[in-house]
Amino acid sequence: MSELELHRATLANGLRVLVVPDPATPVVGVSVHVDVGFRSEPEGRTGFAHLFEHLMFQGSESLEKLAHFRQVQGAGGVFNGSTHQDYTDYFEVLPGAALERALFLEADRLRAPMLTEENLRNQVDVVKEEIRLNVLNRPYGGFPWILLPPVLYDTFPNAHNGYGDFSELEQATLDDAASFFDTFYAPGNALVTVHGDLGEHGVDGTLALIEKHFGDIPSRPVPVRPSFGEPVPGSERRQAVPDAHAPLPALAVGYRVPDPTTKLDQYLAHALLASVLGDGEAARLQRRLVHADGLVTDVNASNGLMGGPLDARDPDTFTITAVHPGSVDPDRVLAAVDEELDKLAAEGPSIEELSRQSARWAAALHHEDDRVMYRMLGLGARELLYGRAEIATELPARIAAVTPEQVRESAAALRAQGRAVLLVEPTTETEDEG
Repeated sequence: MSELELHRATLANGLRVLVVPDPATPVVGVSVHVDVGFRSEPEGRTGFAHLFEHLMFQGSESLEKLAHFRQVQGAGGVFNGSTHQDYTDYFEVLPGAALERALFLEADRLRAPMLTEENLRNQVDVVKEEIRLNVLNRPYGGFPWILLPPVLYDTFPNAHNGYGDFSELEQATLDDAASFFDTFYAPGNALVTVHGDLGEHGVDGTLALIEKHFGDIPSRPVPVRPSFGEPVPGSERRQAVPDAHAPLPALAVGYRVPDPTTKLDQYLAHALLASVLGDGEAARLQRRLVHADGLVTDVNASNGLMGGPLDARDPDTFTITAVHPGSVDPDRVLAAVDEELDKLAAEGPSIEELSRQSARWAAALHHEDDRVMYRMLGLGARELLYGRAEIATELPARIAAVTPEQVRESAAALRAQGRAVLLVEPTTETEDEG
């Protein structure tokens, strides 16, 4: 990401603001990151953070249902939202001339979303159908992000299913929704990011517009964010789960990774380790497990439970996943993975190997940098999670600076800790959908 100017402010109601002008682009993005994700939802209400994300699209104080959509699309823009482990985001990208429209839309639903019994029941049904489509009726549904955490972690925040249990979703009440909004959607628990073409407004004018639209939202107490930390397992944990739709067995291995807030360089070394293991045909697990030994049909490695790095606070998960023929014992796959990790822990990667993976990272980051939406969401998420949006602009240089010795130490750190092993076993039995 090229060098950007970051301008920060905090409104009287506690709302944090990040304005990042980019006159080279003809569009502007507005996002709201709220400091609540799967891990913050109350016990007995699994899936509530994601359900509430849906409710935020059902109309607001000044806009009936679907009016938000029409306002954005009518200006030639796009919009969406998503729920993560530690945050929920809402965003739109529009032509620069529509900046104030976007600010009004986001402020209106942050002030007062349309929470009604009809909307709640409707969106519970929508989320249930989404779960059926993406998890229950899909091969390898929830693999590994839903199925692996309860093996690696012990506490409810880290181990539970963030998509939600049908019975708990059905028991959600309007009082639950109002309480969740009052608690977590306080202005002081949110961050507004504006990135792109600020036009005639400039930074000062944009800040004035943000004050105009968001400043009168009443302040409320900000929830104290608990620590979700828990001890690293001392030994291997293993669990098998049936999958009626899976054509082949699969396995996932999970390890804990360093805290990116306090150990960013070690965290990024783990990210490079994931690339060395699984990114591209020349990666070690691809060469060994797919091409040389023919043990698996597919293998991947990721530094981050949700598939990408720097998307959560501590604790987060390093994953290795593989799909293998039924004739291959999963312990053979695990043994080959262990051998490759042992080699890296003993010798580290070669300079050429690491340079190749660093170049792949740089290419991917620059490709992502081409879209205002991804730049904005990356800046906002890292500002909310770590207090430093600058991490997004520093990533190419910091990745390039990771040494073979740091990657070796990362591999050794994985080998020194307990891990979780999840085995997905094909079955002809149908599972109860709840």
